[in-house]
Amino acid sequence: MTESTLHITNGESLTAYLQELNFEGDLLSWNEMLCEGPTVSDVASPAFLKLRKAFFKDTYGFDYKEKEFKSEIKRLDRINDYERVILWFEYDLFCHINMIAVISLLMQKKAVIPMYLVCSGRIEGENELKGLAQLTPKQLNDHYSNKIKLTVDDIALAEKAWSIYCSDDHSNFGPLITRPSNFVYLSNCLKAHVRRFADTRSGLNTLEFNILKLIDTHTINSRHHLSGYVLHYQGFYGYSDLQIERIINNLVVFYTETEEELLLNREGHLVLEHQKNVFNSIENQMIYGGVSKRDFTYFKDENKLIKTTLNAH
Repeated sequence: MTESTLHITNGESLTAYLQELNFEGDLLSWNEMLCEGPTVSDVASPAFLKLRKAFFKDTYGFDYKEKEFKSEIKRLDRINDYERVILWFEYDLFCHINMIAVISLLMQKKAVIPMYLVCSGRIEGENELKGLAQLTPKQLNDHYSNKIKLTVDDIALAEKAWSIYCSDDHSNFGPLITRPSNFVYLSNCLKAHVRRFADTRSGLNTLEFNILKLIDTHTINSRHHLSGYVLHYQGFYGYSDLQIERIINNLVVFYTETEEELLLNREGHLVLEHQKNVFNSIENQMIYGGVSKRDFTYFKDENKLIKTTLNAH
């Protein structure tokens, strides 16, 4: 671990942890949430920043940290002054969309140095998947010692995945799901992504459907209580509490809220039983990269995305 190493982490929390453990080299924190909102393939472009600023303001009501973001990515202009770059990203969709964007950006910056990946997830002897900042110092150092050098094919795959994500046809992810690579969790993340589009039976995506199932099968005292359940049981999404709360609020038409409990209403039960499709009656305006959530639906029988009739030509 020398100063000729650039570590790109999945956020400030992990950066602080690596500093605490005296990892040597330069540290760059990637503070983005590219799994939601519009994107373009050129991450360093004015068009990208304009889209991201508008998305965060309109969807979550806060200002995009443009100055900090531009300052961090400008450091990559001299990427080849380093001997290597270490990417620290986790097993979930949130991290993987950021990761493929970072790799694409590095290639746009003409990086020719070796790239390595440190990716957490399954830990021997433990049942739950773990984030990097959740690892003990020994586990984190072991992960670093076992870091994976990305091949030319790995990098090309990441670039292809980012290109598709920024495009208007996410059905092209199909072949990438089964493509072998050193990205151990990429297949799981892409499967999770295509299920973010509404299921053809219910009109809800997998996460929305599972939120209603949690209300139906557990005693849920409040939206805050529900948010905690979803954060714990969301699988490969890796969403933050802010994202989960937005989804829960958008599903309010399917449950009744009292001072003591959340209960599914008739509409909620009909959706869970696949007796009603609510695609046209809920908020579906979220953008994933280059497409709207409304552009495709997920057809479970064939495990694929299909263009919605509304948008088909």
